[in-house]
Amino acid sequence: MSYECFDLEVTDKVGLVRMTRPQRSNSMIPSFWNELPTIVDELSNSGGVRAMVLSAEGKNFCGGMDLEVFSANETVGAASDEKPSPGHRSRRNERFRSTALKLQDTFTALERARMPVISAIQGACVGGGIDMVSATDMRYATEDAWFSIHEINIGMTADVGTLQRMPKLVPEGIVRELAYTGRRWTAAEAKAAGFVNDVFPDHETLLDATMTVASEIASKSPMAIWGTKQTMHYTRDHTVADGLEFIANWNAAMFDTDDMAEAFKASLEKRDGDFPDLWPLSDGI
Repeated sequence: MSYECFDLEVTDKVGLVRMTRPQRSNSMIPSFWNELPTIVDELSNSGGVRAMVLSAEGKNFCGGMDLEVFSANETVGAASDEKPSPGHRSRRNERFRSTALKLQDTFTALERARMPVISAIQGACVGGGIDMVSATDMRYATEDAWFSIHEINIGMTADVGTLQRMPKLVPEGIVRELAYTGRRWTAAEAKAAGFVNDVFPDHETLLDATMTVASEIASKSPMAIWGTKQTMHYTRDHTVADGLEFIANWNAAMFDTDDMAEAFKASLEKRDGDFPDLWPLSDGI
């Protein structure tokens, strides 16, 4: 299947998803918001992909939401002096809310995926770009990468995930400064704050490193990886006591003695484990 905004390649159970509009800094046009969750859900549902790397072609990772999205949506792009009739105001506002929720779900797809997702970031990662990478499991960047919660610079509040997810990743005071000022945040600053795992000198080295991490993840039990991702997301949003009960229940239901036996055997034989894929999910159910 061909996509307007993405290219997909699967090798050795690792999915490499590339944004392919470098001439527009991989900005997020209307088709982007449908294609990304479609790709992620298909990889997750297949059961055969155990890790995903999200990357981009060109100088910049992502320039954020394209102006085309605003012009295509009458709710967002309506003139400020437009005076809708009282009978229609609620419908316009409802459509705005529903659109925002749909855009949010595009990035929530990265969280609900049954495999970890790794971001490989170079150059600018602006606005919606931060919303997107904040929803991935890990972030790696080049030395020239920079981030900006740019929405404040165009007179709006970020509403697709940055303000909800980023404070769970770095100190809240840092997020507030970035969200209130819209300033550029360098890769070095992002690494120091723990937002990115590591920084590399160039894009090629970055991709090699992220694919290596993804391949290592893919060598583990996919059931154990899925359980780890689920547990960490649940614990992030709940108390420690709730999180402990969740993992007790998860392992009571999902613990696989065959996978553990294979992991021990592979370790003794100094090889990667040979684990079955997750069973595929049906899109029709």
